[in-house]
Amino acid sequence: MPLYVGLMSGTSLDGLDAVLTRIDDTPAGLALTVHAHHHSAFDDGLRAELLALNRRGDDELHRAAVATRRLVALAATAVRQLLAHAGVRAAEVRAIGSHGQTVRHRPPAADVAVPYTIQLDDGAWLAEHTGIDVVCDFRRRDLAAGGQGAPLVPAFHAACFARPGHAVAVLNIGGIANLTLLGAGGEVAGFDCGPGNVLLDLWCERHTGRRYDEDGRWAAGGRVNAALLAALLAEPYFALPPPKTTGRDLFHVEWLDARLQPFKTLPAADVQATLVALTAAAASDALRRHAPATERLIVCGGGARNHALMTALAAHSPRVEVVTSAAVGLDPMHVEAAAFAWLAHAHLERQPGNRCEVTGACGPRVLGALYPAR
Repeated sequence: MPLYVGLMSGTSLDGLDAVLTRIDDTPAGLALTVHAHHHSAFDDGLRAELLALNRRGDDELHRAAVATRRLVALAATAVRQLLAHAGVRAAEVRAIGSHGQTVRHRPPAADVAVPYTIQLDDGAWLAEHTGIDVVCDFRRRDLAAGGQGAPLVPAFHAACFARPGHAVAVLNIGGIANLTLLGAGGEVAGFDCGPGNVLLDLWCERHTGRRYDEDGRWAAGGRVNAALLAALLAEPYFALPPPKTTGRDLFHVEWLDARLQPFKTLPAADVQATLVALTAAAASDALRRHAPATERLIVCGGGARNHALMTALAAHSPRVEVVTSAAVGLDPMHVEAAAFAWLAHAHLERQPGNRCEVTGACGPRVLGALYPAR
């Protein structure tokens, strides 16, 4: 049985998701089933250190090494708990696909002299402590080929969600939001369209002490401020053509505070409501600009559980059916981890994992590095 584990921890920094999947390549296309899911939350100390490593600091090499070991130990425990829950032995799993934790992402751009991307991970340690082959370090191969190194999920979205004869888009809302555009004729495009939960979580934690605004209830009690929304949408990144990627390197606390200077008297709940509108408007504007024929928008990631955000997306895209990925058979919280299980499968089958029309790489590439367990 071709079983794979996918591990994903994203820019939201809420924790690590692990999924156990069965993946089959059939004449009709990809057949993927998620058998089990396990979420391991980051403790406050690890989360704070991962946030700090996204910026400059002292003794970063040592701190990154220690944080990596803590992160991978958490991943190994998550894998063991996932398999125990599913009643599956490690020997039955062909490979783990591990994304690692992005702490720096500097893709090719006019102001970047040396492009690079850094994900904290240790495939050798994870393979040794789970007894399962590990495929990791997926982004650097695409970057070496002149690509952005992201987003990598569009190839998986195309395999799972494309509908021949129909224009479909997939919006993954983690810390950053990325769009995959699946054309009626089989065309695939994709890019990071802007902030997802990153600014929402930051503002919520600052003013309520909670890490996130559950179901968007706090935002729902505020009012969108049109002037602030316009100021936020004036960010030049939104107008850049694809291929493009972004992250906490751009959308961070200083970015937000600078734009809030003229709005210091605005109630905090109104700012939260406006940040919800920012995520929705940036995605919807990008959809209209690059895929105006889209019939259905499939939303996945943590943002799919934010009712205020889902409502805002529907309001900003009135001609598009907005649904979560649950409507097409895949839990919104399983999609990204499943994508990295699929990328491990692609690596072992010597199949390309990138879409060069998405990342800008000079061609399709087999992504990742393999660390055999034995």
